[in-house]
Amino acid sequence: MASMNPFEQQSPISGVRRIIAVSSGKGGVGKSTVAANLALALQKSGQKVGLLDADIYGPSLPRMLGSLNQRPQITSEQKLIPIERYGIKIMSIGFLVEENAAVVWRGPMLFKAMDQFLRDVQWGELDYLVVDLPPGTGDVQLSLAQKVPVHGALLVSTPQNISLIDVKKAVDMWQRVNVPILGVVENMSYWLNPETSEKIQMFPKGDLNSYMESKKIPMLGEVPFHPSVGLASEAGVPIVESSTDSLESQEFLKVAQFLIQRN
Repeated sequence: MASMNPFEQQSPISGVRRIIAVSSGKGGVGKSTVAANLALALQKSGQKVGLLDADIYGPSLPRMLGSLNQRPQITSEQKLIPIERYGIKIMSIGFLVEENAAVVWRGPMLFKAMDQFLRDVQWGELDYLVVDLPPGTGDVQLSLAQKVPVHGALLVSTPQNISLIDVKKAVDMWQRVNVPILGVVENMSYWLNPETSEKIQMFPKGDLNSYMESKKIPMLGEVPFHPSVGLASEAGVPIVESSTDSLESQEFLKVAQFLIQRN
């Protein structure tokens, strides 16, 4: 008997035009910060946007978007109604469990949770559903690629080679599951000296750019390191919302424009 193609079970989400996977090979590179600010940048560019926090073990978007302790309502058709914040629709396991509670699930439960977040949420009409994935190349990433047609993956990295190692693994994974790689956002790319406007490297500059050139993957944005980005997320008002004209916000808006023009 011929083996079943696991991607034959893919089916689009009704009303959702494009699904963008925000991915990183390792943790600590600011992936959720990029996902939240990208979603807001797309919304400010006139798009209808949803944001799915698929980091089941470590959801952070409820805090980043100032929506802690909110609970989604359920329709008569047993659909979860996403929380709305800053004009975007948000769903996260963080809305369903206490912030301090550990989610102790094996793979099959992760697959089921992903299916529910994709199918049993009343997303409505969206131009973009931005999916904030957990770090790595595991069950959640595979589940997403199997269940829905993903428009493309956006990779998040920091400049140094210790991060590049994991970017390469993420590139390999997305290529294996036939998801287009849209490009890379380099977070904490540099620190801008406010007195001299000199770009100062916070991390040792690695081989990310040359690797991307060899793979023909574009660099979509270089977000500078600035305490205001982290403080804005801690306060629940991401930098694109709290300081739209800042240099950091402009990088996220540039990435949003690239995605819109790419269509």
